[in-house]
Amino acid sequence: MTGQRVAFLGLGHMGLPMAKNLASAGYDVVGFDVFPAALDAARAAGLAVAESGPDAAASADVVITMLQSGAQVVGAYLGGDGVDGLVDVASPHTLFIDCSTISVEESREAHRIAGIAGHRALDAPVSGGVVGAENATLAFMVGGGDADVAAARPLLEAMGRRVVHCGGPGLGQAAKVCNNMILAVSQIAVAEAFVLGERLGLTHQALFDVASNASGQCWALTTNCPVPGPVPTSPANRDYEPGFATALMNKDLGLAEQAIESTGVDARMGLLARELYASFASGPGATRDFSAIITTLR
Repeated sequence: MTGQRVAFLGLGHMGLPMAKNLASAGYDVVGFDVFPAALDAARAAGLAVAESGPDAAASADVVITMLQSGAQVVGAYLGGDGVDGLVDVASPHTLFIDCSTISVEESREAHRIAGIAGHRALDAPVSGGVVGAENATLAFMVGGGDADVAAARPLLEAMGRRVVHCGGPGLGQAAKVCNNMILAVSQIAVAEAFVLGERLGLTHQALFDVASNASGQCWALTTNCPVPGPVPTSPANRDYEPGFATALMNKDLGLAEQAIESTGVDARMGLLARELYASFASGPGATRDFSAIITTLR
């Protein structure tokens, strides 16, 4: 048993299985979420829950946040409107690990807030989706100091199988933004290729057998194949039930768009992917797997 007490804030589809894996690894986990249903699910899973985020953080050695936006992360750290901030109630030198996917600027602000309050901070967004969270196979992209990453590594390895230290504050988020921009562009390219193949008379299996063993090979093809058949485990075989919902991809591409604008990079493919996914996410596609964008091309 580790003996470390971990406050885990944000017990949704990703956060709850991550917290459960920490508890299974011997950490003393207390969770909190603003949604009562999430708290009920945590209790049903055998996790202890607190009355509030600050209550959970007050006695923790490590505070992990898995929230929906940078505003929520910064707001939770600072508090306000009569609510204590997490950094105000935590014991000195507490390690704050934010696993949310937020902008680089917001992440660096969270680092700054924690540092001013006398704490340590890391940004550690994840890749791997709900399946990775449930199976403890997530990949963590981590930004922060060497010593803090070393301290956090055992916790992260209890929730995932790959931990990459990407550099200083905010650079974990930078890696996540860049990775997901690649993913979006490649998923669209794979979808376009399958629709083109259909029109030219190729079967899905024939195109897959060629591209998966040639220069077109990529994750969007060999794991998340957008047509049913060639990869039986892909969402296309379940009417695009999401492994990674379009709404989340659109959110991440919004962060990429912010980064592109702030850096002045001529990233036309990334911006086009953002445009296409924003349109797809504006309707029923929002709740489908992001590979379902192939349906718009037909």
